[in-house]
Amino acid sequence: MEGCEKEMNIAVITGASAGLGMKFFEHLKNNPEYDAFWLIARRKERLEALAKETSKPVKVLSLDLTRSESIDTLASELQKEKPVIRLLINSAGLGRIGRIDEQTRKESETMVDLNCRAIVSVTNVCLPYMTKGSGILNISSIAGFQPLPHFGIYAASKAFVESYSKTLHHELLLKHIHVTCVCPYWIKDTEFIAGAQHEHNKGYKHIILPSHSNTVVSLSMAALIVNAWVCTPGIITTVQRICAWIVPDCIVTPFMELISRI
Repeated sequence: MEGCEKEMNIAVITGASAGLGMKFFEHLKNNPEYDAFWLIARRKERLEALAKETSKPVKVLSLDLTRSESIDTLASELQKEKPVIRLLINSAGLGRIGRIDEQTRKESETMVDLNCRAIVSVTNVCLPYMTKGSGILNISSIAGFQPLPHFGIYAASKAFVESYSKTLHHELLLKHIHVTCVCPYWIKDTEFIAGAQHEHNKGYKHIILPSHSNTVVSLSMAALIVNAWVCTPGIITTVQRICAWIVPDCIVTPFMELISRI
């Protein structure tokens, strides 16, 4: 009908300047289901470079999601444009290898803020713009399946993401909004491994059979389509998930300590 404007269907991706966030954008940038993309990360120049890879409109939001004013900015932009969010990918995250008592308060708080609080806050402000058929991908980790020596705070934060995502999945079923928690193993072709490891850190120096980002992205999107509440994209992460169900934490934890020293 004349005078009616077509709804703008968008995909919102956090942590889009690198890692899985960037890989998801590269996978989706030519998908006709999305009219535009909102890319969120701190590094504005990287987001602007990515925006040039598609002919579709791209809104670049240079935000630090550990700061409450950044969440306010996102909420304000959504209120102003009122798009339909067809897909939200919460990919922003941070990990640091090291014993809990050897990490600074700042390092610990930043991990919790970005991995836990930010995912809740971003989802909260995006949900009012999601409708039947929309989807949410929350990027967790294989680390969330059990306590993990030398990666304890990160593992605990990812356990939070898994639990939060499962509840969200259940609560949005009747609204026909899909929610999938993605729990990948180490991914070799992103910056995460290098970012987590430092010379002074001990543990998990030798990564065995790391996964590939393209595989993780493809399997994650497939899992979202069927509305699986947890996606384990690969053999190792699937096996570890099963083991975490069967083997008590009191056995798994010292075993993982041993693995970290190999």
